[in-house]
Amino acid sequence: MSAPSPSPDAPDARPQPRNPADLFWSFTWLALQGFGGVLAVVQRELVEKKRWMTNEEFVEDWAVAQIMPGPNVVNLSVMIGDRHFGLRGAIAALAGMLTFPLLVVLALALVYAQFASHPAVAGALRGMGAVAAGLIAGTGFKLAAALRKHPLGPWLCTALVALTFAGMALLRWPLAWVLPVLGGVACVLTWRRIAP
Repeated sequence: MSAPSPSPDAPDARPQPRNPADLFWSFTWLALQGFGGVLAVVQRELVEKKRWMTNEEFVEDWAVAQIMPGPNVVNLSVMIGDRHFGLRGAIAALAGMLTFPLLVVLALALVYAQFASHPAVAGALRGMGAVAAGLIAGTGFKLAAALRKHPLGPWLCTALVALTFAGMALLRWPLAWVLPVLGGVACVLTWRRIAP
């Protein structure tokens, strides 16, 4: 009798980075695509294209990356690099996130200094703001599907999303208040649901 084949959702059955160099170039590519909406790019690349993580794992890791100090995507790259190759992987992923984008940003800063007062440049930058907002909203809707499997259930998750939106967008509460209060409530409720 043959052994059962592993489930496609099993962590060992999913594709993984081959080595730290694969992490470096993958995160370099992510960073170079991420102008104005890196969340959308990272989710698409890591979950949909590379399949290094599931949507649920991405939501959980993104939540952790968001509460840590520093840029979310940089935090996420360090977490993923460490998970696969320890300190070498974390350094490779971090270097991929920062090296080439830093060079591109420095070059763009030099160009922008020359043309910043041109009306066409100002209009283009205003237009890109709308595109960035659309990318973030679209990714939010994609990630919402992962909340169906969350221990709190879809209704309580939706209530927390609505409270967060109301606090940040309507009441204009600072992130430093919303994150510990609502995030803390969500953590406690989740822990109580999954604790043995």
